Amino acid sequence: MFKAALEYIYMLELLCGGWLMYTIKQVAEIMNISEHTIRFWAKSGFFPFIKRNENNIRLFSDDDLDWVKIVKCLRSVGVENKLIKRYIDLCVIGDSTIKERFEIIALTKKKALMQMDELKKQIELLDYKESFYKDLIENNSKDTWNPMNKENKIIAKA
Repeated sequence: MFKAALEYIYMLELLCGGWLMYTIKQVAEIMNISEHTIRFWAKSGFFPFIKRNENNIRLFSDDDLDWVKIVKCLRSVGVENKLIKRYIDLCVIGDSTIKERFEIIALTKKKALMQMDELKKQIELLDYKESFYKDLIENNSKDTWNPMNKENKIIAKA
């Protein structure tokens, strides 16, 4: 969806003969992020080059969308805002900071891989439970794994 939206926007830009600027609402739709979140990120200094129009409305360029993309990625892994701001500041400083930026990205990737391993374990449990419930439905059986049923057995015995 993201790629299709960007391709559509690029086509519009070519037809219009210039580069479009995007409002927060448009960026929110393109990137599938809430307007509130984008405003918060902007106030946090994550988008160093956004412009404002005569009505003081924030306007994002295509390059700014790249900033939004990396911030969204970092936040989705759980990187703290302070470290994201540091990463953005390092990017603005330039190539002399590549090593530190690499370290931030490498640590973030390591964290994402650990989260993915944990999610795989959760999926395995959900697969088991789905199969368990399917079996219960097909065989019209009682749910022996439900803690409420276990508690009722104890009460019934008493």
